[in-house]
Amino acid sequence: MSWPLESGRYERWPAFRPAPITQIPMPLPEQIPLRYTEEDAGFISVRPVVKQTFRLHELVDMVVSVAGKDAARVQQIFRSGTVVYNGYRYWWDALPAEREEIERLLIPFPDDDPARPFEPEKASAVLLEIGGGAQRNVVEISRQDAAAKKLFAKHSPWDVLAGFAAGKTARYEKYAHARRADLFRISLPFDKAQELLAAMLAAAPRKLKHRWSTLRPPAAVTFACPRK
Repeated sequence: MSWPLESGRYERWPAFRPAPITQIPMPLPEQIPLRYTEEDAGFISVRPVVKQTFRLHELVDMVVSVAGKDAARVQQIFRSGTVVYNGYRYWWDALPAEREEIERLLIPFPDDDPARPFEPEKASAVLLEIGGGAQRNVVEISRQDAAAKKLFAKHSPWDVLAGFAAGKTARYEKYAHARRADLFRISLPFDKAQELLAAMLAAAPRKLKHRWSTLRPPAAVTFACPRK
C-alpha cells in the first residue's frame, strides 16, 4: 500500500547541517628543536648556525627573560618562532600556543613586588645610568668586579657603593627576569654623582680604575637585588 505525499511536507523539514568541527588545541611539546647564531647590530652574522634542543621550560625561561612575565608578548614570540637573547638569534617552528596554556607556564615566575624592602647589602650588581634621552647609556658593574681592593686598602669600590646606598630611599622599579633580581633606583643630583664616581675611582685598583676612566657621573644608580 502506498502512502500519499503531502504537498510541501518535506519542505518544512529543516535542512541537515553537520555539527561544527571543534579544534582541540594541541599541547606544547616538551622538546623543541631550534637553531641559533650570533647576531651583530641587528644583522645576522655569517657564522655557522648551531642546532640544539630545548626543553619547554628552558624556552619559556629564555623568552620570559626577554619579554618579561607578559602572556601576550610570550605568546606572540612563541608564534613568531624567533627571539634575540644575549647576542644570539634563536629560531624554532612556530608554536601556536593558546593564551591559557601560556598563562599556566608563567605561574612559577616571580611577579613584581613593590613592597619588598631595599637591602643594598644583598645586591649582586649596580647599573649606572649615564646621560639622558638619546644619549642615555647604562653601565653594569658587578659586585664581584667592584669588590676588588687596592693593596692594603680597607675599602673597595663596592664598599663605596654600599655606603652610598645605606639609609637612602630607593624607588622600586620591577623584577628583572633576565637578572633574576628586583631593581631599586636612586636618582642623583650632579654634585652627588660626581662625589660618588670620584670615591669609586679613588678606591679602585689600577686595572679597574683604567676600565672606568671614561665613566661620567651617573644620573641614577640602580641596585639589582637577587630574590631568594
